Formats: sequence, C-alpha cells, structure tokens
Amino acid sequence: MSKFDPYEHLNISPNPDGSVTRLLRVPPVPTTLDEDSGVVAVSKDIPLNPEKKTWVRLFRPTKLPSNDNEVARIPIILYFHGGGWVVFQASDPVVHERGTHFASQTPAICVSVNFRLAPESRLPAQYDDAVDALLWVKKQAVDPNGEPWIRDYGDFSRTYLYGCSNGANITFHLGIRTLDMDLEPLKIGGLVINQPMFGGAQRTKSELRFAADQLLPLPVLDLMWQLALPKGTDRNHRYCNPMVDGAHRNLLPRLYRCLVIGYGGDPMIDRQQDFVQMLVMNGVMVEARFDDVGFHGIDLVDPRRSAVVMNMVKEFIWSAPAK
Repeated sequence: MSKFDPYEHLNISPNPDGSVTRLLRVPPVPTTLDEDSGVVAVSKDIPLNPEKKTWVRLFRPTKLPSNDNEVARIPIILYFHGGGWVVFQASDPVVHERGTHFASQTPAICVSVNFRLAPESRLPAQYDDAVDALLWVKKQAVDPNGEPWIRDYGDFSRTYLYGCSNGANITFHLGIRTLDMDLEPLKIGGLVINQPMFGGAQRTKSELRFAADQLLPLPVLDLMWQLALPKGTDRNHRYCNPMVDGAHRNLLPRLYRCLVIGYGGDPMIDRQQDFVQMLVMNGVMVEARFDDVGFHGIDLVDPRRSAVVMNMVKEFIWSAPAK
C-alpha cells in the first residue's frame, strides 16, 4: 500500500525554494459587463495592490432594486474564498459562482478578494490583504471619482464580511483588526463565518473521528497549516487557534454580530463549536447554524445546501437591527 501524500492530494508539488507548483489548472472565468447577455450579475476585475499582485473581482446584480423609481442602495459583501490558504483564486469557477450568487440573490455589491496564497506569502499576509480590500471599499465612499458600482449603488452602512473555510478565518481576524480602525463612513453590519478553518496542537474528537476524511484528511489539514503559518510557529498560534490566550481575546466583547455555519461531518466541527462558545462567553451576538448532516464545503457542490446557506445569509443581512 502506497504512503499517503498530502501534496498529491492537493495537486501541488513542493519546490526547493519553499514555493509550490499548483498542478491543477482550471480555466479562469472571464468577467462580463454585458447586461444583455443573460447573466444575473455583471463583473469586473480591479487592481488592489500591484506590488502584492492582489486584486478584487466586483459583482453587481443586473436587476437593481428600486424605491419610488429610484435605485435603492444595497449591502456590500466583502468575500474571502476557501482553498486552505494554498489554492484557488477569485477567477476560479467555484469562487466566481459564489460572487454571482451573492450579488444577484442577496442582492448586494460583492467584492471578491484575490488575496495572496501560501506558502509564497505566509500569514498574516492574507489578513493584510483583507485590510487593504476593506480600506479600498471605504475609499470609494469618499472619492468623487470612486468605483461607480460601489459609490452609486452600495450602502456603506451595511457592509458585511463573509468568508468560507480559510476565508472564514480571514473574516474573523479582519473583524478583530477593524475594531480599532476608523472606517467612517463605512459600517460593518456583521460577519458571516462559514465553516471556519481553525486548528490546534491537541487533536479534537472530530479530527480523530474524521482523520481519513475524503476531502480534508488530517495530513492535508496539517500540511495546509504548515505552509500557511509563520515559520517557527505551531498550530497553537492565534492565527490557527483563536481559542488560545492573547491580546485578541480582550477585543472579543466589541466584535460585530456573527453568523457561524458548520456541518457535523467536518473534521473541524469541534473547533467551530468551541469558537462559537468562546464568542458567546464574551457577549458577542452569535447566530449559530450547525447541521449534523454534511461535510466541509458541501454548499459548494450541493445546490440545495447552497440555497439553504444563501437564505441564512440573506436573513442575517436583511434582519440586521437598524443603525
């Protein structure tokens, strides 16, 4: 029996310089500005930080809601995709589809962030990119020459941070970082933390129970963290395990409303539930939606589960208390 290779499982190959070669090449989805092409959302790419080679893919619904014959402003969703820190980008089909859904079904202006990947850029690079993206959105609110889709249609008082898997980890850490930032006139209405990727040095029962999980077996989870965490640290670093003691814990009572989503077949489900308990114990307004049936990323491959998650997000956004 051949030895399991987590690199092969991820379709990546390690290089002598510490980088990896991503062997699975999926044709990127092109953007479209043609509202008459039948798409439910138009899209375009905008550079974020040329030096870091980061950018955002912007989505706007083709059918904009109106009040008294005037276009109504709609929420802004800053979206961080999954991929275990190592793979995927905003132009990949599965990520592009998320942005289209958020824009058309919420409806909302969706800003899908193409952050740097590990191991070429280790944490906290991804958190820094997230801050760059949020500040870029803020700039559009005060710049007369700002991006028109956001400037003219976005409701800056209803900005939401949404992430899936490692993107949910980014969402949480970005939320913590923003607590001492001046974001006016932008206001964060809440965080959507979908199947967050957390870890730790000590194994949980769910990690041991699903150690041979088809999608995320333990050696693959370990490799993702090995490639993403700062060199010389372990999985009890706060980037990986927010339940450890640290200065970030003191900020939790000020955190925004959170919607946390998880599934019973996810190896990280125990950590996700511990995370919710930590938030609740610190007075955070949390809506926890855990389903006993399902696995990590099920909403990306099961249209019915995708629709359920979309409805949760819509309810979370549109039921927000008035400011």
